[in-house]
Amino acid sequence: MICGSSRSSAEYQIVREYTDKISGTKAKRPGLDELMRDARRGRFDVVLVWASDRLARSVRHFLEVLDELNHLGIEFVSHREQIDTGGPLGRAIVVIIGAIAELERNLIVERVRAGMRRAKLEGRHIGRPPLDLDRASILRHRAHGQSLAQIAKSFSISRATVARVLKEEAETDVTKGVSPTPSQVAENRLPETAA
Repeated sequence: MICGSSRSSAEYQIVREYTDKISGTKAKRPGLDELMRDARRGRFDVVLVWASDRLARSVRHFLEVLDELNHLGIEFVSHREQIDTGGPLGRAIVVIIGAIAELERNLIVERVRAGMRRAKLEGRHIGRPPLDLDRASILRHRAHGQSLAQIAKSFSISRATVARVLKEEAETDVTKGVSPTPSQVAENRLPETAA
């Protein structure tokens, strides 16, 4: 990517060349990130690339970059595709590309939803399998005063999963008529009868 700072007819003054050594399919690339940082600082008013696929490999990412450049008042020029957002035809092409990209996203969403409906009708489980938890052991560990982090480490599960198990048990106890004492609530402990 090459950036021009001033433009008179078709001449550019090159301010800096930004390059990446990694794949263009990655959204976070040091060269592109630096280019966008300098764009936000107003260091140039034109981004000139050899081909638009050098800037971004996905249409979505390409449009995000173009949209941000447009909001910053920076023109985008692609030599190979002859796209120049400084003129009305270049802006129209970007709008058309955006409309096609939106259509593509909507079609993908529609196909995924149709596939999920079909899988559900065929009786297949959608999503990851549920965790096989020893809830009684988790409750025992908590009753013995272990912290959520200690329990999570012992069972190789997340702290949030431990908290969810404890919360579900507390809700079950409330519906059964077993309620925790104020000190147990303050200490985030279960009632003694639940352990």
